[in-house]
Amino acid sequence: MIEVKLHDIGEGMTQADVLALFVQPGDQVNPDEPLVEVQTDKMTAEIPAPYAGVIREVKVEVGQTISVGTTIFILERMAHESEAEVASAVEAHSVTETKYYSKESTVHSVPSEEEKSKTRRTMASPYTRKLARENGVDIEMVTGSGPAGRITDEDVLNFGTKKKIQQDMPLKSTKQKTEEKGLAEVKSTTIPFKGRRRQIAAKMSQSLLTIPHCTHFEEVDVTNILEMREFWKKRKVSVSATALFVKAISISLREYPIFNARLNEDKALIELHEEHHIGVAIDTEEGLIVPVVRNVEKKSLLAIHNELKELTVKAQENRLTISEITGSTFTISNVGPLGGSIGATPIINQPEVGLISFHKTKKRPIVNDQDEIVIRSMMNISMSFDHRVADGATAVAFTNRLTELLEEPKLLLLELV
Repeated sequence: MIEVKLHDIGEGMTQADVLALFVQPGDQVNPDEPLVEVQTDKMTAEIPAPYAGVIREVKVEVGQTISVGTTIFILERMAHESEAEVASAVEAHSVTETKYYSKESTVHSVPSEEEKSKTRRTMASPYTRKLARENGVDIEMVTGSGPAGRITDEDVLNFGTKKKIQQDMPLKSTKQKTEEKGLAEVKSTTIPFKGRRRQIAAKMSQSLLTIPHCTHFEEVDVTNILEMREFWKKRKVSVSATALFVKAISISLREYPIFNARLNEDKALIELHEEHHIGVAIDTEEGLIVPVVRNVEKKSLLAIHNELKELTVKAQENRLTISEITGSTFTISNVGPLGGSIGATPIINQPEVGLISFHKTKKRPIVNDQDEIVIRSMMNISMSFDHRVADGATAVAFTNRLTELLEEPKLLLLELV
């Protein structure tokens, strides 16, 4: 008997919610066949069978939150498989080829015997099988173009017309009777607190409980940046404000590396990262997701802009991979385009040291150095930092340098790759 456990499928991941069980006790499974679908704060993943066998026991239930290392199934191997084959399969399972995707999927019902038998006769990865289910494609009817007839994602998409799954958030009408006399009954609705929303809540709570947050506020005159972007647009060159913010932060981090760091309490060390992997928070229908632009210190403004554009599209379409949402060393949140935000106290993306929010840009009368009242485009920024690692004076120096680069983008140009 082999215990199929929940392994770490993401950086810092400690637990996951069980979204769907695809097998039941007595079911026979083949290697690579999806057994369970789980949801973490960053992604949804299907965990496949490590080798052929029979499910003897299911140890979890749909909706249950489980920790890394929890046994999900008891699997009895096929009699014809050798011990060496089993060991090899289990080892391969620990570095599973499961593809991860950032969508909070619709919970599936247990497939019928006919559906399961069809699935077992095909060679396809768990993600390809899921892609087929989501697009209403009978994977048994698809001809594989991969090695040994393996079905690829492209084979599924080419076989039928792609369609999006509409997820209906279940709303349950309830009547809450108050305990106070004389008050009428109150009607209310409920929504499930699970999946990515629940995982985000757990991570944010852990960050606040662990890190002594301190937030520093500053206002920035971005008039020159807006004028520079207009100059580029006239020449048919598009560079987003977020790309400029990301590059300016990278330059500032190079001069103040304490904010591109990680506190290792076990070793009593502050680890300073040489590479700048900047996470950019993006709002999606399923909740906040933070794709990562890697090695910003080596990239041009255009390269950063194009990569951000691609990552944003993937985030909205729930196509981000595990490598695209992990490994950030500093995070930003550009909430200005959403409107109405003049300040905030952002929660640090643990285990990072700092996070900056860029807020709404608004034209305001400002007194300049010549004591003249002029109209300028002003934006507020909020920087939260780990007070165990850095002091307020260092945070002020960091944001002063960032402000200088944003207010005088000509200085920013001197630092570009």
